[in-house]
Amino acid sequence: MEWQVLALLLVALVTANLPFISERLLLLISVPLQKGKKHFAWQLLELLVWYGLVGAFALWLESNTAPVHPQKWQFYATTFSLFLVLAFPGFVLRYFWRWRKPAWQ
Repeated sequence: MEWQVLALLLVALVTANLPFISERLLLLISVPLQKGKKHFAWQLLELLVWYGLVGAFALWLESNTAPVHPQKWQFYATTFSLFLVLAFPGFVLRYFWRWRKPAWQ
């Protein structure tokens, strides 16, 4: 596997989990918090923006190595589904993992 593919997968894995880890929008903008947490709609919007940025990075990598191939909607549906699968660890950490208080508190 070439280094470009590994770099793209690593960037996609990190950016897919950022909306669920950070309380800021795109790590830059402070958003109104609901019950001390960022609202799920903000996280979905951020996930779409990160998907677009990773897609632009992938397009740039492809243009450096070979001619860019035209894609149809099936390609984008598949890659967005893969991006959602990569976001699953952050989603689980945010919504399903229960942080317990230590016994001495």
